[in-house]
Formats: sequence, structure tokens, C-alpha cells
Amino acid sequence: MYATRPLFLALMLLVACASPVLAQPRPRPPALSAEAVLLLDPEGRPLYAKNAEAERPPASLVKLMTLYLACEAIEANRADVDEMATVSVHAASTARYRMGLRAGEQVPLMVLLEGVAIASANDAASALAEHLAGDEVTFVAWMNDKAHELGLAGTHFANPHGLPDPAQHSTALDLAHLTARLLTDHPMSRPLLGGQTFIYNGRVYARHIPLFSDPGGVQALKTGFTNEAGYNLAVSAWRNGQQFLMIVLGARTRALSFLDAKRLLRYGFLESGLDSPPEPKPRPTRRLPGRRSAAASASPASLQ
Repeated sequence: MYATRPLFLALMLLVACASPVLAQPRPRPPALSAEAVLLLDPEGRPLYAKNAEAERPPASLVKLMTLYLACEAIEANRADVDEMATVSVHAASTARYRMGLRAGEQVPLMVLLEGVAIASANDAASALAEHLAGDEVTFVAWMNDKAHELGLAGTHFANPHGLPDPAQHSTALDLAHLTARLLTDHPMSRPLLGGQTFIYNGRVYARHIPLFSDPGGVQALKTGFTNEAGYNLAVSAWRNGQQFLMIVLGARTRALSFLDAKRLLRYGFLESGLDSPPEPKPRPTRRLPGRRSAAASASPASLQ
């Protein structure tokens, strides 16, 4: 009995030393095509960063701040989702993408919010800004004041919709922080940014975005595009009750922006231990040319 004890201890030591070898390898970071990318884990720590502090044109991700100020006004009872906003000539003539709002038309504030969040309509963003602040210039000043208050040091806004302006810029880091604060400070923004359809004047406005179902867990998403900025994304995804935030800036195509985001989210879920790596596929057995198996070379009689 006692003679086997040293052998037992030696075997235990061998298993302990071998355990790191048997552990699952860490997932490899994906290769992404976008110019700037940031993925934050549930604790706000970067899981992946690429040019995260480089200043870039944000395109329609500017509308995240427009929504922040609108939700802030509504939750402070300075505005109501059912009140009517009158569309000005300036708002109605804002360049594409537009909902087609007409000058003099009265639109419920909720419709403008949905137009900004879901349709990413520039005329809706201008109409919302003018309704809340009286004019667009005042609203933009509010945007920059709020950016300073939130510590967005690499951000400056020039309009409420994101059309190109030399003075307008942000960073993946700032936009991730803005997205986090918007969803935390103003919970009403969650269903807006998670919405996929709304109806106004008999027309259905829809966005068909694969990220809502693959890899799953995406609950809030904002897109943006200009020729200057490329294709941008802000995404909040939840897995097992934990939130991941992701910014993708400067993808060359819409499809590539979604592919980058999909790969990055899967990497984040694996890296955080919330998903298991896929089982490796078995390699097919290769036969040497001119060789036949024993069964194939056997005579028909011997196989019976």
C-alpha cells in the first residue's frame, strides 16, 4: 500500500504539469477590414482595439448624440413623445437619406425619434433638433456641451444628422462611451435603437440587418455612411446578461461592416468564456494512390 504512494504522487504531479497543455487555446483575434474598431467587454475593458483613438468622420453615428439629448428632454418632462413638431423648410430640404418630410407638416415627436434611430433620416434629425432647441445651431451647441460633459475629448459636432462637415469628427473610443451612456442614462433609447420597422403615412420603414440574428444578442444598433466616412456601426450586444459594446468605423462596404462586426462579436463571446469554440472538423483520411483496402481487395466469396 505504502509503496504505491510515491507512484500516485508522481502521477498527480504529471497531470498538474500537463493541464495547461490540455486547456483550450485562446481564440485568435479576427482580421478586420475596417479602419478603426473597438470592442469593450462587460466591464468596459477593451477586448479588441484598432485605431480606437484616431479621429474620423462619424457619419450618422452623430445621431446617437441627437437621440441622447432628445431622450434627456423627454425623461426630464421638457418634451413629450406625443407632441407635434412642425417641419421647417430647412429640415424638409436636408439632404439624403430622408423620410420625405414636407415643410409645414406636423409630425409626432415619437415618429421623429423612430426616423432618426431606425430610418437614420437626416430630415427627421433636423426637425427633431429644431423642435427641441428652436434652431439647429443652438442644438449643435448643446451637443458639444454634452460631449464635453461626457468626456468625449476626440469629438466635435457640426450638425445633428452626420452629413459631411470638416469640423465634425469623433473616435471609436468616444462613440463607444457615448453609446454606453445613451443606453444606461436613457433606457427609452434601447427599443428605439433595437427597432427594425415603423410606419408613417402608410409607408413601412424597415432595416434588414443580419446582425440582429447572427451571432445573436444584438439589442441596439446604429448604422452610418457617407463617402467620406465609409460604413460605420455602433452595436450593443448582450450574452448571458452581460453587455458588449462595439464600434466599427470606415468599412469599405455595408456587407464588410456587418461581417467585421459579426466576427468581432463572436471573438468577444469566445474570449470572455460565454461561448465555446466549435468542435474541430475531422480530417478526411487520404488514401495513397494504387493502394486498395483489405475489404476492397477481398474476393466476393470472402465478403459473404
